Amino acid sequence: MTQDGRRLRGLRSREAILERTVGLASVEGLDGLSLGRLATATGTSKSGFFAHWRDKEQLQLDAVEWAARQWKEHVVAPAMSAPAGVRRLFALHEARLRFYGDGVLPGGCFFFTVQAEFDDRPGAVHDRVARAMREWQEFIQRLVTQAKELGELVDGADPAQLAYEIDALGEMVIIHSRLHDGPAALGHARRAVLQRLRALCPEPALLPED
Repeated sequence: MTQDGRRLRGLRSREAILERTVGLASVEGLDGLSLGRLATATGTSKSGFFAHWRDKEQLQLDAVEWAARQWKEHVVAPAMSAPAGVRRLFALHEARLRFYGDGVLPGGCFFFTVQAEFDDRPGAVHDRVARAMREWQEFIQRLVTQAKELGELVDGADPAQLAYEIDALGEMVIIHSRLHDGPAALGHARRAVLQRLRALCPEPALLPED
């Protein structure tokens, strides 16, 4: 096999391990996943596994990066195809609900699990998770600000407050859909954000009906 071929195979192996790690961590968290267990779960030899990661913290950091990329591909990118303004803001919420509803991750959401796991544990993983969550909030805020600039949200709409509400309603789905009625939780979260945006939009016809 050529050097390029070995590099490509190594990259594919690494991606497969990270995908599996993020899926397991969405259920169990990152800290409880040992390198040996992950090697077994992914069908990778321990020597092959340790060729990618020499320590657990680096694997955890890479898993956070992979999960952030996955989130952008499944949630952010689809929303960006919607028209700028209030429709893009609502499309972002719908893409998030679709991510949960489609069961992309067995535990629902990687970041929901790991932020609770690392919120009071200082260190590199804590900092990287915190940055991912901050960037997500800031992104929603930018969409709210853009919608205001386009005249599609009232001047009094507070970007930070509205971003917090939208994010909180999305997070509630993760809990309720697993403990209660999943489809109902998705419907409630969709309707709550839709009604909130319609109430703040001078042209509510831009958004769908309930």
